[in-house]
Amino acid sequence: MWKRTVLTLMLMAACAGALADVWEQARDHGQLNRRALLFCWRYSQGWLQWSDPKTGLLPHDLKKGGLYWNAKDCAADNYPFMVITTFLTDRTLFAGRMPEILATEQRLCNRLDRLPDDYDFQKEGFRTPDYKLDDLIFGASEYIKDGLIPVTEWLGPGLWPDRMRQLMDDLWKNAATETEVGKLPSKSHEVAGDLLQALARMTWMFKSETYKQQAYALAAYFLEHHLPVDDPRLGLDDHGCEVIGGLSEVYFLASRQDPEKARQWQAAMHRILDRVLEVGRDETGLLYNAVNPVSGEILKDERTDNWGYNYNAFATVGEIDNEPRYREAVLHVMSGLAKNKDYPWEGARADGFADALEGGINLINRFPVPEAIDWADYTAERLFKLQRDTGVIEGWYGDGNSARTMVMYAQWKSLGAYVESWRADLRVGAAQDNDGWTCFLVESDWPWAGKVRFDVPRHAEYLGMPGDYPRINQFPEWFTVAKDAKYQIDRGDGNVSEITAEALRNGLDLSVAPDSGARIRLKRL
Repeated sequence: MWKRTVLTLMLMAACAGALADVWEQARDHGQLNRRALLFCWRYSQGWLQWSDPKTGLLPHDLKKGGLYWNAKDCAADNYPFMVITTFLTDRTLFAGRMPEILATEQRLCNRLDRLPDDYDFQKEGFRTPDYKLDDLIFGASEYIKDGLIPVTEWLGPGLWPDRMRQLMDDLWKNAATETEVGKLPSKSHEVAGDLLQALARMTWMFKSETYKQQAYALAAYFLEHHLPVDDPRLGLDDHGCEVIGGLSEVYFLASRQDPEKARQWQAAMHRILDRVLEVGRDETGLLYNAVNPVSGEILKDERTDNWGYNYNAFATVGEIDNEPRYREAVLHVMSGLAKNKDYPWEGARADGFADALEGGINLINRFPVPEAIDWADYTAERLFKLQRDTGVIEGWYGDGNSARTMVMYAQWKSLGAYVESWRADLRVGAAQDNDGWTCFLVESDWPWAGKVRFDVPRHAEYLGMPGDYPRINQFPEWFTVAKDAKYQIDRGDGNVSEITAEALRNGLDLSVAPDSGARIRLKRL
């Protein structure tokens, strides 16, 4: 009896120690969550000071000559992440200025049907007397893929997916590039890659046969007629890698809806990935900016900050086809990140850190490799240091990409939880214990009362996807509350009870005292 009692006490002490460690981890994560959201809040406040006084549109950059709006940069890379930032940190701006900017760009900037063109603030009109169709298509494709897709994945139905449909429909309406598979909007790896990614997701979201057939036409152009690795130049950076990710997304679509077509494309899809592994990576797994896949020559001997974007395709295809070599390639590059922690991504610029970190977090969500986790925290610190006290980072539209990645980083550290209404002293951190509980800690410097909300399976509920495959410009899901599920909850007092998914999805009312914070533990039954 004595031995059993001692053993029981030892186990209880060990469990208490483990739980204390989990709460300490949650506290550390809360500090990082606060820093990341503060980074984004300051970014939005700083950039809105530079918006055009007459139109409210955001400028291209803050240098001489930057006083214009365009779709491929301003709309694609800056505005959308201000939308998400204000949703998390300033609901007044989110409900006011953000829809106003969307309405204004459509009122002033649409030039061919609903395709926008560059708008000059000083001229109060278009920058050029005539439009170029290729430029309109490029701008619209970037706006859809880099801007409207991530906003839609975050917020679901609403104004932004409506704009996405307008652009996609008019982009194809004006398609004029003759190919073996019919008229396409573009044959370029970048533009076609943008469209492949967008069309795959829009097929699921809108249950659209039209979008699916357009996606298949683009995929057939590359997989059946013009394999990217048969081209003497293959870009693996953000002006070429889009096609690899896009083809993997359409391949996923076909594997679920048209398996025979996926089998038809399998050899070509594998040939692309295998050739990239053969000639496109260094010994640690990082990818070069550009290679000649025909000769094997390295054309640009810099490591691309878009390494993770490319490896999304390896993870996706590896899972679809149960190919261990693709999973091993992902694990290899993630394990090697410790050797590259000080790499000067894009010349040690913020956009380089942001893209590299985004790709890393997205893969960590699926493959929590310890070396990659340490690298991600280290890289986030490098990005934190580049923001000026005005909130502006580098003074060009790419600052929005830094905010995008910091939102992603904040959500990782809170495992998808956020508060309403946010305040700059709030910290929301989370960690998982070894018994299946997810522990959320909300702390503040001053008394606070509001709601804590938890993420939902957005890939299924907002996009209608049957699986959450790795993809560019998504916000990873960590702890999500599924519809109709049941959960156990401990509100910090040690008493465990049941709670419905509906109650969790409505948000939990919470009061936080500065000296203690608020603790919540959740477990799905």
